[in-house]
Amino acid sequence: MMTPMFPSEDIDDLAAAEDRRVALGYVTEAFAEAILAGIESDSFAHAALFAAFQELVSIYGEEAVAKFAEGLGARIRQGEFSIASKH
Repeated sequence: MMTPMFPSEDIDDLAAAEDRRVALGYVTEAFAEAILAGIESDSFAHAALFAAFQELVSIYGEEAVAKFAEGLGARIRQGEFSIASKH
C-alpha cells in the first residue's frame, strides 16, 4: 500500500483550507474546556501535539512527517504561530 505524500505547506485547495479552519475551531474549544477542567495549558498543548503527530505519522509515515517537522522551527521563529504581535 502506497502512503500518500504529506500535503504541501502551500495548499491551494480551498475545501481543505476550510476543513483545517473548522478543525482548528474544534481544537481551540477542546483546549478551552481542558483549561476549565483544571488541566494546565502546557500539559494540554503537549498532549495535543503528541496526538497530532501520532495521527499524521499513521497517515503519512515517519519520514514525511519528520520532513514536515524540520520546517517548523523557521515557521515558529517567523511568528506564524504567534497570536500576540512582536515588539
